[in-house]
Amino acid sequence: MVATARLGGTARLDVADAAALPAEEVLARLGSGREGLTTERARDRLAALGPNAVRSHRARWPVVLARQLRSPLLILLAVTALASAFLGEPKDALIIGVILTASVGLGFVNEYRAERAAEALHSQIEHRCVVWRDGRPGTVAVTALVPGDVVELRLGEIVPADLRLLSVSDLECEESALTGESLPVAKATEPVAAGTALADLTCGALMGTVVHGGLGTGVVVATGGRAEFGRIALALGERHPETEFQTGLRRFSLLLVRIAAVLTTTIFIVNVILHRPIFDALLFSLAIAVGISPQLLPAVVSTSLAAGSRRLARHKVLVKRLVCIEDLGNVEVLFTDKTGTLTEGRITFTRALDADGQAAREPLELGLLCGEATVDPGAGRERAVGGNALDLALWDSPDAAALHGRLGRYRRLALLPFDHERRMVSVLVERDDGHRLIISKGAPEAVLARCADVPARASAALEAEFAAGNRVVAVATRDVTTADVTASEVSGAATITAADERDLVFRGLLVFLDPPKDGAREALRRLAELGVTVKVLTGDNPAVAAKLCADLGLPAARVLTGADVEAADDPRLAELIGRTTVFARVSPEHKARIVRLQRGSGLDVAFLGDGVNDAVALHAADVGISVDSATDVAKDAADVILLEKDLAILADGVVQGRRIFANTMKYVLMGTSSNFGNMFSAAGASLALGFLPMLPSQILLNNLLYDSSQLAIPTDNADPEQLARPSHWNVRLIRRFMLFFGPISSLFDVATFVIMLGVFHAGPPLFRSGWFVESLATQTLVIFAIRTRRVPFLRSHPSLPLLLAALGVVGVGALLPSTPFAGALGFQPLPALFFLALAAMVIVYLVLIEFGKQWFYRTVPAAPPTRPRPPGHRVHRRASRFSTPEPVASAESVKHP
Repeated sequence: MVATARLGGTARLDVADAAALPAEEVLARLGSGREGLTTERARDRLAALGPNAVRSHRARWPVVLARQLRSPLLILLAVTALASAFLGEPKDALIIGVILTASVGLGFVNEYRAERAAEALHSQIEHRCVVWRDGRPGTVAVTALVPGDVVELRLGEIVPADLRLLSVSDLECEESALTGESLPVAKATEPVAAGTALADLTCGALMGTVVHGGLGTGVVVATGGRAEFGRIALALGERHPETEFQTGLRRFSLLLVRIAAVLTTTIFIVNVILHRPIFDALLFSLAIAVGISPQLLPAVVSTSLAAGSRRLARHKVLVKRLVCIEDLGNVEVLFTDKTGTLTEGRITFTRALDADGQAAREPLELGLLCGEATVDPGAGRERAVGGNALDLALWDSPDAAALHGRLGRYRRLALLPFDHERRMVSVLVERDDGHRLIISKGAPEAVLARCADVPARASAALEAEFAAGNRVVAVATRDVTTADVTASEVSGAATITAADERDLVFRGLLVFLDPPKDGAREALRRLAELGVTVKVLTGDNPAVAAKLCADLGLPAARVLTGADVEAADDPRLAELIGRTTVFARVSPEHKARIVRLQRGSGLDVAFLGDGVNDAVALHAADVGISVDSATDVAKDAADVILLEKDLAILADGVVQGRRIFANTMKYVLMGTSSNFGNMFSAAGASLALGFLPMLPSQILLNNLLYDSSQLAIPTDNADPEQLARPSHWNVRLIRRFMLFFGPISSLFDVATFVIMLGVFHAGPPLFRSGWFVESLATQTLVIFAIRTRRVPFLRSHPSLPLLLAALGVVGVGALLPSTPFAGALGFQPLPALFFLALAAMVIVYLVLIEFGKQWFYRTVPAAPPTRPRPPGHRVHRRASRFSTPEPVASAESVKHP
């Protein structure tokens, strides 16, 4: 006997236990029936059991703070601060503490603000499913499901909880994310033997799996962390695999740590050999190590991403993780469907035509009878719940309301759901006089191919509708004879198979309108300016797709059909893809193959889709993009969700991604090169002089002022060429940049040494003051040359905040030696003549950097793009569907229900 536990008055069953019991017994144990729970009872169970969730999208400040403290650069700062305090240098410890607090604080504030923005956006996206409550179908949030709810399953939906199936119609589920089984699993309702393996539970549907075909209903037996998928998701934890952006940041940080370690060790050993005080040598070495690292890199990155997320939030774009913003910037080729992106996406039924191409009502009546939508007879008028957009458009049309009385004459006996191979749906109905009829509805080519005869006028009418750019569905029927009925009876229940879709009689066409979207032409032009090539992948008719593209100014000189794709081998198809804009009547497998081959050309590919047939291509793309109104499986497969299906919004996302990366790289390149030059100069001078060229506290103060000025970099403008193409992390380029421009900075440090010693005969305090001001001025002002490949100020203008921040910091540095704090900081007032020499050196330095920059970028090789898909990627994606703002149970708390 199967054991059960109870919680909140509800029997607790594992899906394996429920699969071993008859359906009626499972319903009885769960206190439910085939018409589901009452609303009041479902509410009580939700309060007792909690939401059907395995993730929390609430922004939690301890988690955000912990991420800030994991940076190797910040760990180096903390070690240096502790060493300074231990060695009796409170000034150094205080300055390092300020740097550490500023970096962690700024990074924390900005990332936490971004997480709060993401939380608000997450709350706007609600995944829903069709549930029977109070004896009527309706839609509820996935997270509100409870054991005992009766749920309907349709093609493309993600199973919202562990279910014991009650009825099926050719239902198949793709369970690879959970069981590893690559082929879809056919489902049934008969119980299985006790102890059957998870992969063989044919009468169970598992949470997180995908409806590959058919229809079904099932009763919820386990939700959240008590479901099989939930246990796996909780065991994985909430830490996502690294993106390419995060991997680049981590590798860059480790590179700096290695360089700092080598410098620190070498300088300390040499200073000890030269009999310098060991404490001073150690602090100076640690200061050099800190000085070479861009301490506020985490804060700059977080500020950039947070600012980007806030901009995208205003444009109704949700990235599943903050760092995915940068991934958007990598896009070079965008494959998209046309419905809702190039068209308005509000499909309306316009007219029905009979077999002779004349207006008639009969095709509409047959179309209403043949569909997968669940019809709710409540509120005084029948309405469709669920189903595809074409079915909903039929039921919402004014002409449909006049036919509701006539539809009551028919009783549906069987349904053969739509699939992408047949491209049609069929039903077996019985009239009140006992006459049975098969009705088929679908793509005109598929339906007409199964008709015994098609009038010439019907073909002409169809071509005319296609030429006008309208969407068309064909309707056909076949009377069922006594022999057919007998052959279709299985255990007393009528059934229908694909073999019955033959010898059909063409009954007419259903015409739908989905006009071009306002603003689509401008969005396409903007994407083209960003270097994003747009290509259309659609299951619609080639003529319809080509006319739409022509109306929007998208060149469609060549249109490939699914048959063309099927006939071409990979090398030939790869060649054709480069010359083709429109791919029509393509299957899900064709879409994925096209995307895969385009990626193989070395370009970064995005795919925008919202249907079940788009899921495979979404997974195959570098960046999967979907919309809030998409099917479950499409939203699950996507990296980015658009709250409105608009290419203009997508263009904003591309710009923000590229802008963020460009500004981050400005800080990295400038910081590593100028810091390396200054610290190299300090290391060399410490060996040549009889005193330390700059005190440890002065080095750290210099870096604090310099880094503070760079916090305005996220506000900087980006040149058009920086937005025209994506960029990638290239540690080799960063290293080359540092080794090329660092020595140029050192030349002017040496010039300062010569001036201070040879002209001003400076002692240690004056020498340190002069070099402090010069090094701060050169490494701060060089941002205006490095931030662009153009001539600064003349052809590329920095943002006002960046300009004011840089000039302000240089001014503060120049005034410090003359302030009352100068003595405590080890400074001495500088002569006026020094500032004339400083101005000349800065001008010559920036001019030399400009010439070096032009030569350097002509010799830099491009970095090959990569996008790894680490283990756990699919589970983390799918788990985001079952998300709530409330805390969720841990893995340990659900191991023993």
